[in-house]
Amino acid sequence: MTSDGIVDEILSTFGRCGHLDYGEHISMQEHMLQSAFIAQSHGEPEPVIVATLLHDYGHLICNLPNQVFAQGRDNYHENVGADVLAPWFGPEIVAPIQLHVEAKRYLCATDPAYESDLSAASKTTLIIQGGRMNYEERQAFLKRRGSAMALKVRQYDDLGKQPTMERPELDYYVPIIRRCLMT
Repeated sequence: MTSDGIVDEILSTFGRCGHLDYGEHISMQEHMLQSAFIAQSHGEPEPVIVATLLHDYGHLICNLPNQVFAQGRDNYHENVGADVLAPWFGPEIVAPIQLHVEAKRYLCATDPAYESDLSAASKTTLIIQGGRMNYEERQAFLKRRGSAMALKVRQYDDLGKQPTMERPELDYYVPIIRRCLMT
């Protein structure tokens, strides 16, 4: 697949599955676009914006995330998305995507206010995804490449759940995605 092919595939996947709701009263696409817009509004560099835009790409690939979570199962969307995107993007984008669930677990373990501010859906998935990290898990997480960026992505992930928010459409991000592709 060419770089144009992966961009077309990303757009196609958003088109096929972006409408799915995942328990936040907005669609997957809306959530991902809001998260990316918030990252950009905070002056983040393009790799953080793209990682934030694509952090839940694995949900789009897995399809029907609500049904999986309702059954008390984890779809490991962070790994699915990272694995699919790894041939096209460098670790500065793929690592935070893969670690954004662990970042939630880390933040819940280290900041009680963070956990209390999570949405109901995020609190439910926290349990399914392993709950708060223990000391050893936290130490291992901090040593992983991309953990600091994953914490940023996670913060923008949590903010991108507004029923209404003005933000750019997906096409706006295409040039940014292209600039972040490995060549």
